[in-house]
Amino acid sequence: MASRAVGAAVAAVAVLLLLAPGAEPIGLWLPPPTGGGGRLGGAAAPGRFHVSFTFDNAIPMFMSRTHNVHETFGPHKKAIGTSADHRQFNQRYYEFLDYYRAPKGPIFLYICGESSCNGIPNSYLAVMAKKFGAAVVSPEHRYYGKSSPFESLTTENLRFLSSKQALFDLAVFRQYYQETLNAKYNRSGADSSWFVFGGSYAGALSAWFRLKFPHLTCGSLASSGVVLSVYNYTDFDKQIGESAGPECKAALQETTKLVDGQLQSGRNAVKQLFGASTLANDGDFLFLLADAAAIAFQYGNPDALCSPIVEAKKNGTDLVETFARYVKDYYIGTFGASVASYDQEYLKNTTPPPAESAYRLWWYQVCSEVAYFQVAPKNDSVRSAKIDTRYHLDLCRNVFGEGVYPDVFMTNLYYGGTRIAGSKIVFANGSQDPWRHASKQKSSKELPSYLIECSNCGHCSDLSGCPQAPSHIEGDSSNCSSPEAVNKVRKQIVDHIDLWLSECQEQGHDNEPLLGSRWSIATY
Repeated sequence: MASRAVGAAVAAVAVLLLLAPGAEPIGLWLPPPTGGGGRLGGAAAPGRFHVSFTFDNAIPMFMSRTHNVHETFGPHKKAIGTSADHRQFNQRYYEFLDYYRAPKGPIFLYICGESSCNGIPNSYLAVMAKKFGAAVVSPEHRYYGKSSPFESLTTENLRFLSSKQALFDLAVFRQYYQETLNAKYNRSGADSSWFVFGGSYAGALSAWFRLKFPHLTCGSLASSGVVLSVYNYTDFDKQIGESAGPECKAALQETTKLVDGQLQSGRNAVKQLFGASTLANDGDFLFLLADAAAIAFQYGNPDALCSPIVEAKKNGTDLVETFARYVKDYYIGTFGASVASYDQEYLKNTTPPPAESAYRLWWYQVCSEVAYFQVAPKNDSVRSAKIDTRYHLDLCRNVFGEGVYPDVFMTNLYYGGTRIAGSKIVFANGSQDPWRHASKQKSSKELPSYLIECSNCGHCSDLSGCPQAPSHIEGDSSNCSSPEAVNKVRKQIVDHIDLWLSECQEQGHDNEPLLGSRWSIATY
């Protein structure tokens, strides 16, 4: 969440020389993958650095679950109904100016989503920034990382955490940063051409920002943008089965039945086999296993799972032990998943370290607004049938108390779901991504949507390349099963950005042409 006081002075808190590659914050409540392509200004770009700032968020922390929204606001107060709250808090953001054609280049706003924002990823975003001579700025989502209004994350204190609040934060930050640049380059009243980017939940925020604040951005890229809130998201599991293929799907289903049988017979030793003996709740354990399987397809590493488990089934090797090795070695080891994050007792902790707070925070957003309950379909499911609606509702009640419930009808009514009525928003999805069914996949002139089709094209493939975790420098597409498919969609995305930025320029942004009537793009 990115909120900054309009007209406030920049308070430089820390200058971070990023010497190690970072994890890209993509994933819808799954832990961010570790390693990979690093950050702009980090190890992937030797000798550069980016600056971490904070500014005072002057947007009041109003009640987010009230529906009579009064959407006019000034720099120091925001009213909703009869309730106003004028407290402020610091929020962190990053900027990267190496490619910026000052002072008239465009501004790329990259939205950090449901995790700590530890820098700007050196993904295909960097390639586009260089092409367009853009500054890149990335604000942290409120409550996440170092941008929390409260030290204690009680349910009462979390009531100001919502997508609506995040959008207002972005609007105020946009104005704040524009004024900061104007002061830096002595350009009174200038308005740059802005373009908004985001992936996953942040991809939805990117689309919703253009929808709600069309005057503040020339357009948006919603990479794997999950704009449809879903109560029972059975399509997630169905896509896992489809992406796995017949052999791998059958092996995974058999493994699930074997684990269910061992739990039903009271043999909890199976949890120890997976390194998850601390998960007393069987549902929590089964959700861990479901996520572990899903991650192979979501992030473009299907062979990491399917090769060993299909081989085990053919050879008569113990399937449960084979899957347990994958979970421990790949999901927990390489990917960096936390077993504790699946424990409802752990999620009830209201004072987690900042690096671990994202689990509780995202579950609150799930339980209060967007749902995305990844339940097992009635027939032919890959995950255990015990991961049902009741499991999710019980988790929400257990972790956050009574009264926290995701009103997906109101969320979709407010934003439009896949019937979003915006313009100049480009959607991109990977064919193997289980989240694509919550994105807009029907294309139109004003809302173009592209599906990148290849066997390891998953979540945010357009930005991250293949596989999607760990990340790759500049979103390298060479390891995609069809680099041509990725590059074709990237060219289409760049063409839209080029057109929409030029239209902004024609409407008076940047005051005078910088590179003629169109932005100069030589190659893709």
